[in-house]
Amino acid sequence: MACVHSGASDLQPPGTSQAVYREDCTQCFDSIDNDSGLNVCLHCFNGGCTGDRDHALLHHQRFGHSLALNIRRTPKRVQRDEPPPKISKLAITAETDDDRYDIVTSVVCYSCGRHDVDKTIGNLPAVINGIMTAMTFSKREEVKAWEQEFVPCEHTLCLTQQETENAASKDSSKCSTCDLKENLWICLECGNIGCGRSQFGGTQGNSHALVHADASTHAVAVKLGSITAEGSADVYCYACNEERTDPELANHLAHWGIFLAGREKTEKSLMEMQVEQNLQWEFSMTTEDGRELTPIFGPGFTGLANLGNSCYLSSIMQCIFSTAGFQSRYYCPAEEPPLSQAPAQDLETQLRKLADGLLSGRYSQSGSRLSPTRNTQEVAHQKGLAPAMFKYLIGQGHEEFATMRQQDAFEFLLHVFKCVSLSNHSNLQPNPVKNFRFEVEQRLQCLGCKKVRYKVDEQDNISIAVPGRRISDETDGFEAVTLSECLDTFTAEEVVELSCPSCNSRDGFSKRSSFKTLPQELAINARRFGLVNWVPTKLDIPVIVDDGPIDFGSYLAGEHDANEEILPETEEAVAFEPNSVALDQLLGMGFPTVRCEKALHATGNSDPEAAMNWLFSHMEDPDIDEPLILKKSPGGLRDTKQDEAKIAQLGDMGIEAARARRALSATDGDVNRALDWVFSHPDEGLDDDDQDDDNDMQAQQGSAGYDSLPAQYQLQSIVCHKGTSVHAGHYVAVIRKVLPGQSGLSWVMFNDEKVVRCEDIDQMKKTAYMYFFTRL
Repeated sequence: MACVHSGASDLQPPGTSQAVYREDCTQCFDSIDNDSGLNVCLHCFNGGCTGDRDHALLHHQRFGHSLALNIRRTPKRVQRDEPPPKISKLAITAETDDDRYDIVTSVVCYSCGRHDVDKTIGNLPAVINGIMTAMTFSKREEVKAWEQEFVPCEHTLCLTQQETENAASKDSSKCSTCDLKENLWICLECGNIGCGRSQFGGTQGNSHALVHADASTHAVAVKLGSITAEGSADVYCYACNEERTDPELANHLAHWGIFLAGREKTEKSLMEMQVEQNLQWEFSMTTEDGRELTPIFGPGFTGLANLGNSCYLSSIMQCIFSTAGFQSRYYCPAEEPPLSQAPAQDLETQLRKLADGLLSGRYSQSGSRLSPTRNTQEVAHQKGLAPAMFKYLIGQGHEEFATMRQQDAFEFLLHVFKCVSLSNHSNLQPNPVKNFRFEVEQRLQCLGCKKVRYKVDEQDNISIAVPGRRISDETDGFEAVTLSECLDTFTAEEVVELSCPSCNSRDGFSKRSSFKTLPQELAINARRFGLVNWVPTKLDIPVIVDDGPIDFGSYLAGEHDANEEILPETEEAVAFEPNSVALDQLLGMGFPTVRCEKALHATGNSDPEAAMNWLFSHMEDPDIDEPLILKKSPGGLRDTKQDEAKIAQLGDMGIEAARARRALSATDGDVNRALDWVFSHPDEGLDDDDQDDDNDMQAQQGSAGYDSLPAQYQLQSIVCHKGTSVHAGHYVAVIRKVLPGQSGLSWVMFNDEKVVRCEDIDQMKKTAYMYFFTRL
């Protein structure tokens, strides 16, 4: 009997804008490579597994979609008489699925119970062809991410060029300030030739083009060696501090005697250098005596394939899913996936999918998922799971994480925490980010009248500066420092230049930060960056961290002195005057005045290097270019009624109700913008009524973290980075785990898809970029 559903007229091939999930299940990592294949819904093109979990059947039961296309893929056996030729990184021959795999398809109907529906009926041929030829979800998103959205800016669109005579006689073969003859940039406004910044790939540069731009305020420059006859080139706007495009590039270059006809590109573009550099960084997978590190398989030992500069994502997700909170929240093997019309676009579903992939052990088996082209004589590492749906979902709408470029792992952690906190949770399924939350108390004391003020902020991480002490003037090496020294610096007392609202003294304040509470899981970012030749560069400063328990009790704030006098809250709060010497230094580096003032205010108003580090980590703040205003907003904010659900949602992220109301009022009720507002307005005060409401709320909910002793913590995992910049190089995670068949804890390195026992943990701890501690 023929299937009555196969001739339905509403079956239509996928449109160009529709995603087709024909690689792996949207709710687990089973794929078309599994023995029973993958079922792609012929109605909505969702991909569902057909094994023991049978998410394809669950999709039919939930939404009544009867027909699906089963796709099974097996690697072709390749016979080679000689080793394959070496592949160039910049010229990879395209291979199709037909070249590498045998693919078998069939149509199933759940309503009729048929697994061999005639594929020639009605619209089925067109629908099947549309599915098999459509660009897959992961490939489509990858193409979109690689498309660099370089756009013009006001400085390229409104460029005014100076009059010139004998432009063709200008010497464009070397820098006008030094003798460098490569990495040369021409100023489009005046024609000056200057060398660029030194690049991470080894390209020399003394930043004379940048010096010229700062001195002349000329914004737009073009890299001479990147100009092609087709009219493409590296165009950089120093005012925007971004790569841009120039719609009138040909005319602007011709003004200075540079014509596109016959031009040949002689140097790599900025993007080419970044991609090449990131491909070159690699952590050693051998011991000192040349032995391959031992691969590990099983539950909790599953690697993640690199999707193109995605090692920052892999390392962070491995670390946070090694914590009990994230495991219990998202690893739910006995539960059905959440009900969602679009599982690939549902964060809850994708986090559960990732947790299952990493923790279940289903996909961590020696040799069972090797690439068909892998040399069998190599160590049999896993193929690794490709978290494409999660990567593109978590990056949606984010200027940086939506791209295929390398990103800062610490910034990605904060982004994940924000996204997870914004999602729905319940009392039975609490927000796992709460385990990372704690309170930092800031104590300010006027040096004149000795009155004090306390301010408490809730955080889910700390970023600490690593003090750099050079071994000698003749070497670039640095002395090793201990983690305790870094924490002592973080909690040390310093003098800040503020005027006192009580006695009007301008002598300043002493300022000290301490932990009011400590979290269950403590995330620490170690800042090792300094400005070298105008480029933010990572400094190789070793940090000594004990393997055993570490006592954080000495960093708790403790009880307040009952005899100290509290500063009165005033409408004017405190006036801020930036340190003129530090401000001039920051302005000399090319930062705008508003940003410099904010950075100095946030870092104590005395240390230009600390302010510079703050600037680098807050470049993406939505209000980074808004003027610094420390006065309290005059009334009116409490008159705006806010959606209590939004206030509760922000409350789940640790934001007190009063501050949530203020943030929502300032952002037209947009929760995402309100969250950014809270983080970018740490000094925005609350009026007395707000503070009373906040105190009542805190009394009901309790404070984040623990203030009890003992406060013993042990290092649980680290994220290590190799490279001179967080935006180039390679990240790996190293996590303390119990190995299969053993009882004690060992260190395991997760290098993308490779999961191996780590035998050089002491050295890796010294150079780690992030540390995750667990309270004992």
